[in-house]
Amino acid sequence: MGAHPYRGGPAATPVGSRLELAFARESGANFVTPGALAAVRGRLHTPEPYQTLNEDRLWADLLSSMPLCFNLFGDLAGDGLAARRAVTELWPEAPAGAVDVRFEHSPGRRDPAFLGNQSAFDAAIEIEGIDGSRGIIGIETKYHEHALREAPPKPSALARYTEVTERSGAFADGWRDAILGTELQQIWLDHLLVLAMLQHGTKRWTWGKFVLASPASNPSFVTVAARYASLLRVRSTFEARTLEDMTTPKVLGDDVAHVFRERYL
Repeated sequence: MGAHPYRGGPAATPVGSRLELAFARESGANFVTPGALAAVRGRLHTPEPYQTLNEDRLWADLLSSMPLCFNLFGDLAGDGLAARRAVTELWPEAPAGAVDVRFEHSPGRRDPAFLGNQSAFDAAIEIEGIDGSRGIIGIETKYHEHALREAPPKPSALARYTEVTERSGAFADGWRDAILGTELQQIWLDHLLVLAMLQHGTKRWTWGKFVLASPASNPSFVTVAARYASLLRVRSTFEARTLEDMTTPKVLGDDVAHVFRERYL
């Protein structure tokens, strides 16, 4: 059993939903398949600039949505054909082409050509289109968390966020009052990262979608997803999916779907 803080110590408090950190790192016990564990190790060996990935939480927190995301998509990251089948099953409207699965990924943290902040996707599924264009599915996973209110963005950041929002044409009138400083703000910022990629000057990405994934029995995120969707004039770049819907044998294969559902659902 682990503790708070993760690294323990004389003043640490035992926490039953955590693994002891040294054991967790050595055993990889937080991950349900060898493929998920391989994806974790591969990601940790390829850091991204300005990343905020908490390695202790990844290894040792049994309830965190970060290791959940690796358990959900890790086997797809090592198998291009399986990844392509999963995309076709979940998003048949996505462009055809080779699929690359990345974790805790941003196309450019702090890059003003995107959002200028440190937003990143829990998982990013990038599709190399047959014609050379790219598609992006940015995924945010939730498990036991509650949607929380956040302080409104600083004016300097809000100017860029507003530019991306208005240029997208996806939002209904009144979006500012409905989103800023509310439980919807985090979803909006993650969605904006996809929209900023679609608006990027290189025109590298020509199709994109932001997906919020949570258990059907998490009332907080089920509710805020519905509220957020109601603010969209065009919903093609936003989608809320349940983990139950994303963990069928057709999507993940029999073995991975079974062990994931046993562990989390």
